[in-house]
Amino acid sequence: MNMKGLLALALSSALTAPAFAAAPNANAPKGGNFVFNLGGEPPTVHPITATDAYSRYVQNYVCDGMATRDSETYDWKPRLAEKWDISKDNKVFTFHLRKDAVFHDGTPVTADDVKFSFDAIFEPKYEAAHLRPYYEGLTKAEVIDAHTIRFTARDLYFNNFESAATLTVIPKKIYSDVEKSKKMNRQLICAGPYVLSKFDRGQLISLKKFDKWYGNKDVAYAGMYNFDTITMRFYKDENVELERAKKGELDYLDLRVEAFMKKAVGAPWGKTIIKNKVENSAPKSYGFIGWNFRKDLFQDKNVRVALAHLLNREEMNKKFRYGMSDLANGAIYLRSEYNPGNKALEFNPKKAQELLAKAGWTDKDKNGVLEKEVGGKKMEFKFTLIYPSKDTEKYYTMYREDLKKAGIDMDLKYLEWNSFLKLVDEGNFDAVTMAWGGGSVDPDPKQIWHSASAVAGGSNFIAYKNPEVDKLIDQARVEPNKAKRVAALKKVYAKIAEDAPYAFLFNDKYAFYANSSRMGKPAETFKYEIGRDYWWLQAK
Repeated sequence: MNMKGLLALALSSALTAPAFAAAPNANAPKGGNFVFNLGGEPPTVHPITATDAYSRYVQNYVCDGMATRDSETYDWKPRLAEKWDISKDNKVFTFHLRKDAVFHDGTPVTADDVKFSFDAIFEPKYEAAHLRPYYEGLTKAEVIDAHTIRFTARDLYFNNFESAATLTVIPKKIYSDVEKSKKMNRQLICAGPYVLSKFDRGQLISLKKFDKWYGNKDVAYAGMYNFDTITMRFYKDENVELERAKKGELDYLDLRVEAFMKKAVGAPWGKTIIKNKVENSAPKSYGFIGWNFRKDLFQDKNVRVALAHLLNREEMNKKFRYGMSDLANGAIYLRSEYNPGNKALEFNPKKAQELLAKAGWTDKDKNGVLEKEVGGKKMEFKFTLIYPSKDTEKYYTMYREDLKKAGIDMDLKYLEWNSFLKLVDEGNFDAVTMAWGGGSVDPDPKQIWHSASAVAGGSNFIAYKNPEVDKLIDQARVEPNKAKRVAALKKVYAKIAEDAPYAFLFNDKYAFYANSSRMGKPAETFKYEIGRDYWWLQAK
């Protein structure tokens, strides 16, 4: 079958998102086990020290904050707090906690636990560098009474309320012993709808519905968290994951566009396993190759821009993504209102050679590898790219060949996730590739792009530092007027794109996923997320 035929067949067999607003099914049946692939094993699920996306998936079921965003409207909805008050100057947030909320160990959730959860982020022993940028605008959390907590802000950081509202509340009784709790890598005690019941290294994580969760008897949560148990698997290999799904062993899996188009075809696809191609307003992720600014090799902007010009994303998109991705133009989703609209760097080997020559890189000894004299010594243009997923290896193999033609020697090194993450946290690498999740509708770039985040365990692991970007981020964070903040952050993202700290990869136009036919869903997607929390097990 020709490619056009395959494309048409694949698209026609997929479900797309409905035009109407999605809503939970208040009469959804309860019970059953929901199985999905996490994609990797979290090194830890600790509520403060964990930094990766896998742990976050677990925490989303097990932990809770005081309020959350509605999946369809993006409005705030109560969780551990039944109501809240915001002062006229937008600097004091008072939350009134539910009296029926308890932690998984049976102890009541109190304002003292909320205060502890906030203070723990700034406890040096916890090394929570990845969380602090979001909470540093809050000066203190005060206990008013057992069920009332007050946060006071030092400035008008636009996310101050969101930071307080979404703070993961943990029991002081369990986590106040820092050294002891830091060893609780496979334990997680919170107040969310599910309890972590099992964490088998290399195998799975099991969750069990918390019978004392306050939402079980509250009509406001009707149609949510319908499964009795949830099982998370750690399949890293896409082919293994797809085979498990075909055998009926998975109820949900994210699909790469290539798997959606090329692998998820034929029986039992469309019968016992359904694939979905949906559009929603959730910010989309972007992949990248990041250059370690600690290395002399990547100090010159001309070099970094040249490396971007040698990345043939146009061909990759056509060959591996069926043209269904946008070429990322920087560190913000292409369709975000915060995107500055700069042109994405195109594949241009000639331009790259000019920039490399300008930076002093030439092949004087004609051995096929560029060289430059640094500190009186000859340095050849060689580096290693580390990556944690073999599914995307073909992209880097293609990139390596184009770099080789330009006189650059890139070695590829695959690492298992935990080993990979250790090197990233230590800053012990030349170049690294992974992806950032879509993030917030109203983004704050400080966590990834501010020089203050270039610390051990911080998210600015490439150690990118630009004083002008720092200044603009600091100004934008305390700008209460959204239109002015958007304008300021557009400048931030424009300058980051100009500096080329990453070779940016792609923004997906769509979300691709598959579900077993036994799943009931109120919609293929909600406006701001797929909405798995609203699924249920259909009767046979």
